[in-house]
Amino acid sequence: MMGPAHSLSGAAAWLGLGGVVAAAGHPMPWPVLLVGALICAGAALAPDLDHKAATISRAFGPVSHALCEIVDKLSYTVYKATRKQGDPRRSGGHRTLTHTWLWAVLIGAGTSVLAITGGRWAVLAILFVHMVLAIEGLLWRAARGSSSAVLVWLLAATSAWILADVLDQPGHGSDWLFTAPGLEYLWLGLPIVLGALMHDIGDALTVSGCPILWPIPVGRKRWYPIGPPKAMRFRAGDWVEFKVLMPAFMVLGGLSCVVALSFD
Repeated sequence: MMGPAHSLSGAAAWLGLGGVVAAAGHPMPWPVLLVGALICAGAALAPDLDHKAATISRAFGPVSHALCEIVDKLSYTVYKATRKQGDPRRSGGHRTLTHTWLWAVLIGAGTSVLAITGGRWAVLAILFVHMVLAIEGLLWRAARGSSSAVLVWLLAATSAWILADVLDQPGHGSDWLFTAPGLEYLWLGLPIVLGALMHDIGDALTVSGCPILWPIPVGRKRWYPIGPPKAMRFRAGDWVEFKVLMPAFMVLGGLSCVVALSFD
């Protein structure tokens, strides 16, 4: 799928989770619902860091371009080293390592460790990166072009600072789920895992499928492209994405938000 659909699916997924846990009697504080949805929207773009033309690869200028090159080479190396006889030969690493459940879990776990060991500046950095991605994804057309990059970064930095201050207030969620001293913000890895998995599920709906299960082998393939029957798949950027899936994500996210906030 394209960036806007990925970001909307991530935001909708976190809001849906908020509705579910609220109905189960454990509502999220509203700042956690808001921040989690934005982080999840940004994280839903992150697996495409293995693609030079992806939104995330140009979101931070030369830094993200260089990181894209590294991740692409790493993904390709891992693919070649672990492919089975049934896996096709390929020339790049797109839709391999970063499009798996294991990558999602590792990135989420690493973020949680950084959040609880790096202090406030680490939390601000995590929020800033994902605010940039969320703006790029959700406001795709408005954020396009190099002339708008600085404005996006300024908006993201301001938002990160404000949201961190809100979360730090008593009862606003810095210690959501993990209340022991020193574990504040441990939950920040959860929307990142969910966002990455939503990206993978979205790509699985497209023609090429997605090797979500790696490294678990399926038949003669270790990089088996999971997806629905071919008749139910669509091409990235097709009308199904913009006229069916994106409106559905907006409606489901909105309804979930209402449910989640009604229990807060």
